[in-house]
Amino acid sequence: MSVLDTPVLTLDELTVQRGEIPLCEGVTLHLSAGSICHLIGANGTGKTTLLMQLAGLLPVLTGEVSYQGQSSLPIQPLYVSHQLGIHPNLTVAQNLTFLLNLYGITPSTTDIDDALTWVGLQGFETISSSHLSAGQTRRITLARLYLLTPDVTPLWLLDEPFTALDVDMVARMEALLCDFAHAGGSILMTSHQAVGVANQMLDLSDYMV
Repeated sequence: MSVLDTPVLTLDELTVQRGEIPLCEGVTLHLSAGSICHLIGANGTGKTTLLMQLAGLLPVLTGEVSYQGQSSLPIQPLYVSHQLGIHPNLTVAQNLTFLLNLYGITPSTTDIDDALTWVGLQGFETISSSHLSAGQTRRITLARLYLLTPDVTPLWLLDEPFTALDVDMVARMEALLCDFAHAGGSILMTSHQAVGVANQMLDLSDYMV
């Protein structure tokens, strides 16, 4: 089996449910290594809810999720959400280090410098995160992508990763997504704008209750 045929994530008749209210039923998806899937759907279809279910933050009550052929998660997927997870009292470098520590990475000073340079935050290492704009804060959460490979976490779950980014940063993000996919990773992401690098699409509107 080639790298691109390796199943990373399979959804079989999954119900996307908020509390006791089903939003979508029968959701099916096969996501192979090398796939970049754009998750779309009308407001209220549960795009964020689905990502949270797949990240293990909300339960899957109906249907099956297979991750690398297993019902449990052998390697934790990366989840980047609207709730940024940035502590305002920590510096930029400290926040990035914390986010990477969650995936077993202890970054070197060079790693931090390279990642922050990639997101345009070079020179901000010792700045308190409370002094940053919304766009700059968003870039801290995205900087970890620069240092994560499919060996560390083969599945990225990205909820609106292009929010508050300028055109240049969106282009850099898309290039990185392609690099990650070409290395054997898989991505499931939401975005209100077109995702030119996506090679797959899942429309939750097709599964609404």
